[in-house]
Amino acid sequence: MAVAEPAITLASSTALPGLGRALVAAGKLGQKTAEDIFRKAQTGRTSFIAELTGSGAVSAFDLAHIMSTAFAAPLLDLDAIDVQRLPKGLLDGKICLAYRIVVLSKRNNRLIVATADPSDQDAAEKIKFSTQMGVDWIIAEYDKLSTLVDASHTTAAEAMENLIGDDFEFDETPDSAIADDNSASVSEVEDAPVVKFLQKMLIDAFNMRASDLHFEPFEHSYRVRFRVDGELREIASPPVAIKEKLAARIKVISKLDISEKRVPQDGKMKLKIGPDRVIDFRVSTLPTMFGEKIVIRILDPSSAKLGIDALGYEPVEKDRLLEAIHRPYGMVLVTGPTGSGKTVSLYTCLNILNKAGVNIATAEDPAEITLPGVNQVSMNEKAGMTFTVALKAFLRQDPDIIMVGEIRDIETADIAIKAAQTGHLVLSTLHTNDAPSTLTRMRNMGIAPFNIASSVILITAQRLARRLCSHCKAPADIPRETLLQAGFKEDDVDGSWTPYGPIGCSMCTNGYKGRVGIYQVMPISEDIQRIVLRDGSALEIAAQADAEGVRSLRQSGLHKVKLGMTSLEEVLGCTNV
Repeated sequence: MAVAEPAITLASSTALPGLGRALVAAGKLGQKTAEDIFRKAQTGRTSFIAELTGSGAVSAFDLAHIMSTAFAAPLLDLDAIDVQRLPKGLLDGKICLAYRIVVLSKRNNRLIVATADPSDQDAAEKIKFSTQMGVDWIIAEYDKLSTLVDASHTTAAEAMENLIGDDFEFDETPDSAIADDNSASVSEVEDAPVVKFLQKMLIDAFNMRASDLHFEPFEHSYRVRFRVDGELREIASPPVAIKEKLAARIKVISKLDISEKRVPQDGKMKLKIGPDRVIDFRVSTLPTMFGEKIVIRILDPSSAKLGIDALGYEPVEKDRLLEAIHRPYGMVLVTGPTGSGKTVSLYTCLNILNKAGVNIATAEDPAEITLPGVNQVSMNEKAGMTFTVALKAFLRQDPDIIMVGEIRDIETADIAIKAAQTGHLVLSTLHTNDAPSTLTRMRNMGIAPFNIASSVILITAQRLARRLCSHCKAPADIPRETLLQAGFKEDDVDGSWTPYGPIGCSMCTNGYKGRVGIYQVMPISEDIQRIVLRDGSALEIAAQADAEGVRSLRQSGLHKVKLGMTSLEEVLGCTNV
């Protein structure tokens, strides 16, 4: 469509631009007011329309409707426009920034252009001269238009600098030396904004006590999320154009192959926090439809030295665990989903057992936290170093204690059980829902009931629940029926204690700060051994454990509610009845 002439008669004023004359003619602006705004714009070297909307004389919404009527041009709400889908390269970005216009599409030999000022003939002539194409105006609100112009014509580097800020200094970490086979690609990943952005994200995640960072590419966007207190939270949305450089940068400092983008890779890197503290990170890459998703797990070595009391074990549970790990032989298993704190629990036990006269060997995939005095071996399946190979080698090196990162198959389980039966203490993990189901899971893997009953001495199932903020938690009005339905007994709801709930303050996140462990610590008694030997079900084992005073995960969580450590909603969300 051709550029329309105004549908109303414009007042004659050679001093005013066409936009001002249209507003005066429409009765929306007085002649003197319009001239004053125009002079102010000239003095301040700003555009008339920017001064007009900034002064409040006419709102951007009213202006768009007036211009649509005056010039008989269509009106468009730019909230419906996806900046990532706008056509690229049809018009010089400098022209778009100068005249605050956005090219929406191309039709034959004409450009469809969004503007707030269709009377700007200078802009129309610039477009025609630059593109050799005609112009069809679409009217848009000036404030929304300016936002869209800035978003669509800001470079990735500029956007990154805006995210980072000017007060951030980057320090290269000792472990970020680049491998020789990646040296040809160094220039591709040493982009300063990307380097600064990655460093800032790592430090921000550490300061926020995050456990993981997620870098996720999508078709038209890129997001960074942190897992804080067990919940994922979106932190930043950097330009999608940086996804390749950011992935390459992470791979280089993690000693991964930056040319391999078709298969997952795992690596490690370090970040120096202060003069005498180094934080380890475990890196995992995953090819997706629109690029590589990268998850970085924060491994703070100090977490293994917190002590068993800091993990949240109740006195009875702690005594059971300590008695088991000080046995000369047998198997202790820790179960739970990913992110439930199994690794920290195992390392805490190893730290307790780590004495000068004890030979400890661990097989991990990979070794996450460095423990001085412990012989740690990382798995490398490509090189042939598997759990099975490592365990066989351990048994030839006179170990007292063996830790296996995870029992994944029957072969690993068989060797670990034989070690537990022949004078070694074995610590390991399994992925099961609770302690009783661990025994039936091992049976389903193909392990003979006799071997299970004669080797396993204790199983700990665990979850991590968000801890209520001590500064803002408040009594929660929970009906008695709800408490009983959640699993409390009649004697528990006698009014002698008060449940608490989250409120939220400047010291926490939505009423929670930190996490507390919920544990089911089940020693394998003779009665439970008999159930295993006759191939009993998990329900039978759970009933026997309950009769022996072992709390279920739900009961353990409800006890934390009674103590005011966490909320009922949180316990219901992370445990089953």
